[in-house]
Amino acid sequence: MSDLLPLFPLPNVVLFPNVFLPLHIFEPRFRDMVSDALEGDRLIGMALLKPGWERDYEGRPPVYSIGCSGLITHVERLADGCFDIVLRGVERFRIVAEDHGRRYRRAVVESLAERGLTASDRDLLRNQRAKLETLLSPAIGARESDPRTTAAMSDEDLVNALAQYLALDPLEKQALLEQESLQSRAESLVELLEMKIMIARTPGVSNVAH
Repeated sequence: MSDLLPLFPLPNVVLFPNVFLPLHIFEPRFRDMVSDALEGDRLIGMALLKPGWERDYEGRPPVYSIGCSGLITHVERLADGCFDIVLRGVERFRIVAEDHGRRYRRAVVESLAERGLTASDRDLLRNQRAKLETLLSPAIGARESDPRTTAAMSDEDLVNALAQYLALDPLEKQALLEQESLQSRAESLVELLEMKIMIARTPGVSNVAH
């Protein structure tokens, strides 16, 4: 990564490694950010805004310290000056300090390489993948006409794609991103989905939970 990573803080988007994210860029400060990124290494850091961001959205409201960088793989500059871009998640990072020299946010970050998987971890990950596929099989069967869509994905890509694309609360996605290994992320995702299914099937539990 470059010394200063442009930050794109949003209240409801969490990016995961090697997952694609389409974005429409319309605010002037973020249009500047994209223009500058395109002239450099094309990297942007996605960071989730903490609750209460509404009070200072135009300023620099607090963000969670762990985010994920994304490489701009596709860009379309629109007639009104806005951009449609696609990011591919690259790697997790931790914000060390912020720079205030431009109207969009930039940060000094440290790379957070995910803990390597041992042979035992790989076995556990395969088990977690099987559980995920079982939990989601009705939805996958209804939405995917080509079974190769998920079957051809690696364990890593499938877990990260599910973590990003499933209709989870942003804070739940943030907690998954902060997991130090893919195996622990998969385990947490299984537990989260099992809990949601249990709540959905138990009358009255959802009301108590909230």
